[in-house]
Amino acid sequence: MRQRGIVGLKVFAHAACLAPVAWLLWRLYLSATTDPIALGPDPTHTVTFFTGRGTLRLLVITLAITPVRKLIPKLGWLARFRRMLGLYAFFYACLHLMTYVWLYAGFSWAAMVDDISQRRFITAGLAAWLMLLPLALTSTSWSIRKMGGKNWNRLHKLAYAAAIAGVIHYWWGVKTGVRTPLTITIVLGIVLAARPLVAMKKRRSAIGVQRTVKT
Repeated sequence: MRQRGIVGLKVFAHAACLAPVAWLLWRLYLSATTDPIALGPDPTHTVTFFTGRGTLRLLVITLAITPVRKLIPKLGWLARFRRMLGLYAFFYACLHLMTYVWLYAGFSWAAMVDDISQRRFITAGLAAWLMLLPLALTSTSWSIRKMGGKNWNRLHKLAYAAAIAGVIHYWWGVKTGVRTPLTITIVLGIVLAARPLVAMKKRRSAIGVQRTVKT
């Protein structure tokens, strides 16, 4: 894809990632001024669910880029969006965490420690955020050069573990019988299942190259 097209798609991607935040801020403004139920009867729950769902969606989309571009070589240009989408996923994860720290725990360390020790869904969510933190901090080209490509790739495989922990956090956080996490769970399962297919395709390509060289 031409550079101009990539730039246009990146502008669109930035707008698409920021639009939900703009909507949320607008609803918060309405809730504080003219419409007390602009965010529903429980605004704190709405904000928490909104930011958490945004985190998981962006993280799964980011993880899907690698198998898609390797299975469909014509879509190799998608790799240019992986870092940007991953950083947006971390941004939403930080908003999600801040919602808990501010609106639920009231910045109380004692309350947070108590919740982490007694509520497993909070433990899973915090684990997911902690796994995303080093990925965000090493998302620069400088980090890749300093760490080396292989070490950087090994570290960034934590994104898969973070996504799994995030889905577990989602399931443990909803009431028994609620199935809202099912869709994102299925999508993540498909992305994870695609990894062996990518590895198989890579091995076949390597074998093909070897046979060509020998002949």
